[in-house]
Amino acid sequence: MSRVRDIVHDRELFHVEESSTVAEAARKMAELRVGAILVLTDGHVAGVFSERDIMHRVVLEGRDPSLTFVRQVMSTSLTTVDELATLEEAMELMSSHGYRHLPVMRGNHAVGFLSMRDLMKYELERKTEELHHMRAYIHGSA
Repeated sequence: MSRVRDIVHDRELFHVEESSTVAEAARKMAELRVGAILVLTDGHVAGVFSERDIMHRVVLEGRDPSLTFVRQVMSTSLTTVDELATLEEAMELMSSHGYRHLPVMRGNHAVGFLSMRDLMKYELERKTEELHHMRAYIHGSA
């Protein structure tokens, strides 16, 4: 059974500090090509900052991204997932709360950041591998 840590174990934990400006966070997200980023304060999860936050809490409210701090507009109502949770449990958490991203925890420490895209990609790779094994088995026993 696949676990959340199977997806995030070898990744660097990208994040911004809550004292970063929205402009700084947006630049980092663009460089990383991600739609959301974890927000940490003194190494602890403070929130999640997403493209949706930029649109709804910055652009639509007419805030200046260079003068607005991430802590003012980030999402703080969070659900986290333990790194030992199954992928199905992570999907259920995302689905039931309407989230596309979950901070991955080991105890009280963030060790990863999981997206719905990560789960779909992992599952697709697993299914593709199964298909290749099945084809090899069929062609090998014919």
